[in-house]
Amino acid sequence: MTAPRRVAAPPGARRPGGGTLLDWASIPLLLIVWQIASMAAQHRLFPTPIDVFAELVDLAVQKSLLTDVARTLGRAAAAFVLAMIAGIAIGSVLGRFRSLDGLFGNWVLIGLNIPAIVVAITFYIWFGLTEYALIAAVVVNKTPLVAVTMREGVRALDHGLAELAQVYRVGFTQRVRRFIVPQLMPYVLTAARTGLSLIWKIVLVFEVLGSDGGVGFRIGIFFQFFDMKGILAYTVAFMTVVIAIEYGVLRPLEHKVLGWRPARSF
Repeated sequence: MTAPRRVAAPPGARRPGGGTLLDWASIPLLLIVWQIASMAAQHRLFPTPIDVFAELVDLAVQKSLLTDVARTLGRAAAAFVLAMIAGIAIGSVLGRFRSLDGLFGNWVLIGLNIPAIVVAITFYIWFGLTEYALIAAVVVNKTPLVAVTMREGVRALDHGLAELAQVYRVGFTQRVRRFIVPQLMPYVLTAARTGLSLIWKIVLVFEVLGSDGGVGFRIGIFFQFFDMKGILAYTVAFMTVVIAIEYGVLRPLEHKVLGWRPARSF
C-alpha cells in the first residue's frame, strides 16, 4: 500500500500561525513607495522615511515618545480587557435567551451606532478630563461590537454536540471546556482582533480631545505646529507596537487555539 502523496503548498500560501515571505516583504515595499513619493513631492509636509526615523530616534532618546506610547498602551489594554469581559457576557446571554435578545437587542444596535465622539464628550462632561472617563468611553464604544459577535457565536453552537454530551452524562465543566469553548473561540478571536483595531483608534482620538499625555495628546500638539515629522514618528512607533502584538501574540494564539481546524485552500 503506497503512502499518500503530500501536496506541496503554493509559494505564497500562508502557513498556520505564521506569515509568508510576501508578508515580510510588504513593509520594505511600503517604505520604498513612501521614499519615492516623498522625493517626488519635495515638500516639508511630506518628509522621507529617513527623516521620520531620525525624528523617532530623537524623540525616543528624549524619552517623551516611550512615555506617551506606554500611557496609550495602558489605556488601550484596560479598555480592551473590560470591553471583552462585558461584551462576552452580554453576547452570551443574548445569544442564549431569545426573549432577552428581543428586549435588549435594540440597545446593542443603538450602542453600535452612537458616534464615538458623542460618547467621549458626554463622559468628559460627566466625569471631567480624567483617565477613568477616557477608559469608560472606550469601553462603551467597544462593548456592543463584542456582544454582537459573541451573540452570533452562541447562536451557531452545534446543538447535536450538546445532546451527545447529555447522553454520555458529561459534567457541566467538561461540557463547557470540551464542547462550548472550542466552538466559541473563533468568535472570541475575531472580536479581539477587530476590537484592538478599533480601540487603538478610539483611544488616540479621545486623547486628542482631552488628556494629559499619550500618543493622541502629543499628535494633537504636533498638529498645531504642522509638524509632520513628529506626527509620522509617533504613528510609526505606535504601528510598530501594533504589528508586534499581531505577530507576537494574536497569530501564535490563533494557531494554538485553532490549529485543529483544517487549512482552507482557494
